[in-house]
Amino acid sequence: MSYPVPAEEAVAEIEIKKSRFIAYARGIDSREQGMQWLEEIKQQYPDARHHCWAYLIGNPHCASNAGMGDDGEPSGTAGKPILNVLQHKGVGDIMIIVVRYFGGIKLGAGGLTRAYGQAAQAVMEVLPTQQQVPMNDLLIECDFSQEQQVRHFCGQAEGQIVAVDYAQSVKMQLSLPQAATQGFQKQMEALGCIYKAN
Repeated sequence: MSYPVPAEEAVAEIEIKKSRFIAYARGIDSREQGMQWLEEIKQQYPDARHHCWAYLIGNPHCASNAGMGDDGEPSGTAGKPILNVLQHKGVGDIMIIVVRYFGGIKLGAGGLTRAYGQAAQAVMEVLPTQQQVPMNDLLIECDFSQEQQVRHFCGQAEGQIVAVDYAQSVKMQLSLPQAATQGFQKQMEALGCIYKAN
């Protein structure tokens, strides 16, 4: 099932009682990638008081992996409201990081929860999305004379050629939309090419 994912990184900033909340959103496909990005943001804003975050990986309606962090804010006042916004927006493979500069006025638990939720909401409003299409990886082996036809069928199926290896035969690594894979495999059979799912 396809679902919307971030098309590019977005940023939004709000100010509440002199505290600055800078929210970033971007696509990630693993927790490791998210944590690496969090480190980059911390280096970008080393003097900020908090770097709070939440992410959802996979289909947003049944995420395979989700996580959040309060980074020193009272438990449940930062990561949870950010994650709540993510869960209601229906966008998958996404992470939001909210950088907070403390303005000297305490917001209280309710105020913090609202502020982090509003910052996450603000960045989601400016985030461009695109449909994520589930892909299948295929390995094709064919004769040199068939390579152009394989490339043609791959293009028709809106697939991508990931790698090509020329030896006794042509070995091609392809990435195809799941919906087009079956038809493509039939075309390969008709051509007499060897294929296997990767």
